[in-house]
Amino acid sequence: MDRASGRRLRSKGPGSRSTLTVNGRVELLRKRWSGGASGSLTPLDAVVDAAEATISVGMRDLCCRLNGNARNFEKAAENLAWAGQVRLSGETLRQVVEQEGKRALALAQGGELKPTWTAADCHTTTPEGRDVTRIYLGSDGFTMPLITETEKQGRRKKVKQKRQKRGKKARALPRPKKGADERWKEAKVVTFYDQTLTHRQVSVTRGDCEAAGRLMRRDAELLDFALADERVGNIDGGPWIIRQVDKRLAMTATGLDFYHLGENVHKGRRITFGEEDAAGKAWAGALLHTAKHEGYEPLWEGLLEWRKKQRGVKRREADRLVHYVTDRREMIRYPEFLAKGWQIGSGPTESQCRLLPDRIKGPGMRWDADNAEAVMALEAMEQSGQWSDYWRITLASQN
Repeated sequence: MDRASGRRLRSKGPGSRSTLTVNGRVELLRKRWSGGASGSLTPLDAVVDAAEATISVGMRDLCCRLNGNARNFEKAAENLAWAGQVRLSGETLRQVVEQEGKRALALAQGGELKPTWTAADCHTTTPEGRDVTRIYLGSDGFTMPLITETEKQGRRKKVKQKRQKRGKKARALPRPKKGADERWKEAKVVTFYDQTLTHRQVSVTRGDCEAAGRLMRRDAELLDFALADERVGNIDGGPWIIRQVDKRLAMTATGLDFYHLGENVHKGRRITFGEEDAAGKAWAGALLHTAKHEGYEPLWEGLLEWRKKQRGVKRREADRLVHYVTDRREMIRYPEFLAKGWQIGSGPTESQCRLLPDRIKGPGMRWDADNAEAVMALEAMEQSGQWSDYWRITLASQN
């Protein structure tokens, strides 16, 4: 019997060749020498023990890759069996993936996992033909599904019932984490990118707005953001985002994403004109054209004229829209942005709000907040082009 694997070996005595077959695919051949007084020494056993006691860096990489495109951990484990000829349970694969995500977060926080580019790489040409470096900043929030304390206790109860039905003694369940107080909570994303999206840095946090602000400052320092000739923000106008940008960074200009202005204008249209009213659609189109090509003052004047005609619920909606625009008047600078060749949409940031939580929002999925953040961190690392760097750092740490 081979003590390294627990599998029986064929042996013909001292100095003979022994064969170990694993799942019909891997064959290990080695000679064993034995002395009458000293016995035998098999140093290769230590190597086999280490290989069987751990999951290699390459296999962890494959686990994380397959998980990113799977519906759940069980499906990822099934794909791993086909792709890598290695069988892991869905639970083991889950632990591997979440551990790597948490390690990626820690490496980024510690400054070991750095962006793959800086401001010096972000060259573009202005409408006048000048060469400049330009970086865009975006930030937003999105919801993630969490498991509540009540749901967690219910799951634990079902596991205990299944164990009792089996009638076999099992290892004690690990001490559970405390569940969330709400089923959905907001995570936040911070993005930096260049004019052509050739370069992109994406970071995610389950923390509050201050945590997102710290990510802004951390990544800005690593990217030499302050050294870019043009530092342009495109955000949805959320008050917490405005506060953090003003607090953490020195911007050339910060603009209100044109799509979000349009969303608010069309909300006012639906309430005051009706869903399909042609006159309402014409009014909204003309108002947005004014904002885009003439700027804040003509937009504001147009809104005031429209507001005068509204009463009751419609008047309250008109007041809301006027206040929304007035509070963001310094960000409604579309003619200036277009003249300088700056983007007026936050599409690159909005796309991350769909991509990052895609893996954790499957049917019936509920997560501990730290595990959800870890899985999203792996996607953020992929979107930032840091995947190879992370595994290179991980491999180096094993040697």
